[in-house]
Amino acid sequence: MKRNKYRFVCCMLLAIALASGIFTKAYLYFEKAGKEEGGIRVVTSFYPVYIAAENVAGNCQGVILENLSEPQTGCMHDYQLTPQDMILLSKADLFLINGGGIEGFLAEVGEAYPELEVRTAAEGISLMEDNENAHGWMDTRIYAEMVENIADFLSEADPAHRDIYQENASRYCAEIEELTSQIEAVKSQLAESNDVVIFHEAYEYTAEQYGLHTVYCLDLDEERQVSAGEVADLLKEMEENQVSLVLAEELYGKDMGETVKQETGCQICYLDTLVRGDYDPDSYLEAMQKNIDFMRQALEEEISSGIPERFQRLKSSL
Repeated sequence: MKRNKYRFVCCMLLAIALASGIFTKAYLYFEKAGKEEGGIRVVTSFYPVYIAAENVAGNCQGVILENLSEPQTGCMHDYQLTPQDMILLSKADLFLINGGGIEGFLAEVGEAYPELEVRTAAEGISLMEDNENAHGWMDTRIYAEMVENIADFLSEADPAHRDIYQENASRYCAEIEELTSQIEAVKSQLAESNDVVIFHEAYEYTAEQYGLHTVYCLDLDEERQVSAGEVADLLKEMEENQVSLVLAEELYGKDMGETVKQETGCQICYLDTLVRGDYDPDSYLEAMQKNIDFMRQALEEEISSGIPERFQRLKSSL
């Protein structure tokens, strides 16, 4: 009985060893094949950069694209690198980041891998200058520029597939331009100097693209504790500026949004900050389309309500 048991265990161990060896050889084969075909391993820092790179790379042969953080991580301000992250970066040929201070762990990466090529998607792009607000992907015009940068970076790292990268970028940017045109159409209907309050600094880009003026930013996240004094200041600013539209993130701004709505009767427009989602290539386009639809609806409701006075000066109905 014991002999049969030992034989069974030995057979299982042998089978596992053989399977492991086969999978290892297969992995090394595909890794080698990718390199021989001029392919590269690209790692992105977080979600919006990954989606842009995914659209640029497309189905290009030999390109291995991986994301450093999980797609539900959110912004990277306080992100702590894990041992798995460091292993992933050790294999990368190119590390694509957003830039603007969002990836606060870059110094650690530079010390560990001084030869790793790190390229910034927001390179050469004008971002908000008044603070370290680098959520440029919230503006479709800026996001298109980021896509073009990424296409250039991939073309430099893998010139054999330059035409593919540039063609994919052109196609994707054309789709982004359709969103920009919708936003411009909404913006054209608005009078100048429409004041809004935002509950996340990312919406400063949204407000700017729609031609809205941000009078107060209450930057909310999972750790933000809002004091009674801050709420009082917020309500005062809204009253003095006759603000009746708030842009907020539902995940962290729902409670405050409902409180403000009860106190002021204003419109709360819950928008996606586009830092979470799945890895579908169209996820940015779909999420931004929803944001546009929500903005259009919120502004239509402002028109029908007739308050505040500034919204009565809309050029025409949306």
